[in-house]
Amino acid sequence: MKATFSLGHVAGIRIGVHWSALVIVVAVALGLTDRLRGALPGSPAWQYWLTGALGAAAFLLSLLAHELSHALVARHNGVDVDDVTLWLLGGIARLRSEAPTPAVETRIASVGPLVSLLLGGLLAALAALLDARAAGALAVDALASLAGLNLLLAVFNALPAAPLDGGRLLRALVWRRTGSPLRGTAAAVRTGRALGWVLIAAGLVLFVFGSFLSGFWLAVIGWFLIAMAGAEAGPARARRLLNGVPVRQAMTPDPVTVPSSLTVARFLTAPEFRHRHSAFPVVDGEQRPVGLVRVKAASDAPEAQRRLPVTAVMIPVGEIPTPHPDEPLAGLLPALDDSPAHRALVVEDGRLAGVVTPSDIGRVSSWLASSAPWRHRAF
Repeated sequence: MKATFSLGHVAGIRIGVHWSALVIVVAVALGLTDRLRGALPGSPAWQYWLTGALGAAAFLLSLLAHELSHALVARHNGVDVDDVTLWLLGGIARLRSEAPTPAVETRIASVGPLVSLLLGGLLAALAALLDARAAGALAVDALASLAGLNLLLAVFNALPAAPLDGGRLLRALVWRRTGSPLRGTAAAVRTGRALGWVLIAAGLVLFVFGSFLSGFWLAVIGWFLIAMAGAEAGPARARRLLNGVPVRQAMTPDPVTVPSSLTVARFLTAPEFRHRHSAFPVVDGEQRPVGLVRVKAASDAPEAQRRLPVTAVMIPVGEIPTPHPDEPLAGLLPALDDSPAHRALVVEDGRLAGVVTPSDIGRVSSWLASSAPWRHRAF
């Protein structure tokens, strides 16, 4: 799941928010405002709305703490983290590689619910302390509600279903017993889909019996669970398929390159670049990659810019994955997904050795999937 917009970085980890997270924030704000108005009447309307908005913002920070704990534990255990994305059911810490052992997977998965439990306990204690000191009733009730939400978040995420934390714990358990992380992922995906359908069915029942809002929310959550569980199956299988395969097995060697001194106008008219490719590596005089130029970006350049070298419209090499030919191909998957051109420039001894595209990886995956050891599908 990709973020709709970014919140910056925390501890060097990119933080993003998916649009669905705004749904839960609005729901928490409205629900808390309505609860406070009903339980504690008599205050000005703006106080209810302000408390509800602050409570929703605090809950979003709770979700962030939950997901950051996953990311920090993963990084502490040698697993690189790409980013954290908050969404409807909490958040997702996207890891660049799989946990190396079931024990590491267990540590990464279990810390999130533990953090939510801790936050729930702290908020409940703070609410009790303020209540004992006869502090503002709105603040006490809001803190108690946030404590309950964090406890609910911990319990819900502990359910043994992908993509929840409990699904990762189930994956680690099956992995430990069978020795196969793929079987663990398959088990978590199946339970995730099953839980999703159960929630949808329960939502429909509530809807039929008049609980329209509750039924709607259960059905929406179930739908998201099914979609996200399915989304975990493909990448997990691809990583297992490509395990042990080096980048050189998928790359296109000796690709057509564009000299960095070539003008944009010449690039667009030169016959040697009239290929079916939509992007070309840009190299200097010693065949060292300096970037990647897309045909569309060059075509969209204004007339004045077309007299400049292609370096003026290219994607700099710093924004493109540059793996070595002997690096594992599986580790390149998330980097390719994040790359603006969805391509990698393979570099050996400082010089361009080849190019890797999603089509190249798909070709290798298809060949591996058709070979005898992989004909049995786990998902």
